[in-house]
Parts: sequence; structure tokens; C-alpha cells
Amino acid sequence: MSALLSPPPPAPAPAPPARLTAEEFMARHGGSNAELIDGVVKEYPMPGFRHGKACMRLGALILAHVDANDLGHVASNDTWVRIGSEKVRGGDVLYYSYERLPKGQEIPEGAHTVAPDLVGEVKSPSDLWIDLFAKVIEYIKAGVRVVVVLDPAKSTVSIYRGDDQEILRVGDTLTLPDVLPGFSVPVARLFE
Repeated sequence: MSALLSPPPPAPAPAPPARLTAEEFMARHGGSNAELIDGVVKEYPMPGFRHGKACMRLGALILAHVDANDLGHVASNDTWVRIGSEKVRGGDVLYYSYERLPKGQEIPEGAHTVAPDLVGEVKSPSDLWIDLFAKVIEYIKAGVRVVVVLDPAKSTVSIYRGDDQEILRVGDTLTLPDVLPGFSVPVARLFE
């Protein structure tokens, strides 16, 4: 009698990615282009020139206003913001008032546990809107007062405050009176 051939055993399911705490993530991934989302490291492709230019323009305009009025601190370059014990996000532009990060206080390294007053994000070609909306919601829930999202491909600015969304286009003026009194810039200038 011939032996029946049995099918090979099924391949083992891939192991789920190792979950990290915010502290473990910061120790292992300092300087990398990554975020920690629900304990899992998510790496991002490096954005292109258009993204970088929009980030720089937004950051430079906010910094000039903040410095001229001695209002607080501005940071950029995907500066980490800690959102809970298993989430670290990288904001393109961050503004901390002296109320949240007092003048003269030493600026901490790594992910700051205090939520900034304002986070600016610039949509990269690789970003999905669903992911950006999730990020906006997380920032708001963490205590960020205003989130500004620039979309260079459409020359639009979306402003989020709690449950409110406002969309500005070329021809409109961006003002942020609740976090940056007196700040005013034509939307077109953000995309020059």
C-alpha cells in the first residue's frame, strides 16, 4: 500500500510587532524618522522639498511672531510629543506658550510630556488623510489647543480646535488669536 502524501503544515503566523513603552521607544529610536503608535514603531519615508519648505515657512512665520512678542518657545523637525504611555508623535512645528513651558525653564530632551499650545503639520505626499485626522484627534485629546494642517498640493490650511474645523484657501488670512494673539499671515504666503 502506498503512503498518502499529506500537505505540509501551515506556515506559522508572523509574530506581532513588539510593543514598546514611550520610554523604550525614545531610548531605541532617538533621531529616527518614526513615531510610536499604540506601542508599535511606525517609520515614515523622508518627505520631499515641498514639504520641508512649507514646514520651514510656517515655523519661521510663527517663530518671528513669538520672538517679537516674547510669547514662548517654537520647535520643528518632527519634535516628539508624548501622548500617553504607548504613543509618541512627531510634530512638524510646535509652539509652547510660557504658560505651558515657563521662560527660563530648562528645555527637556526627548518627548515632552506637556502638550504644546499649537501643533503645525504639513501633509506629505505619502500621508493619508485618515492618518492625519487620527493624529489631529490625538493631539487635541492630549491637550493641544490648536492644530494647523497645511496641504501644499491643494494650497489649503485646515485649523482644528476641539470639534471645530476651519478650512482656509489662497486669498484667506490665517489668524490664531486664541494661541498667538496678533498673528496674521495670508495663506498664499505659506505656499510661496
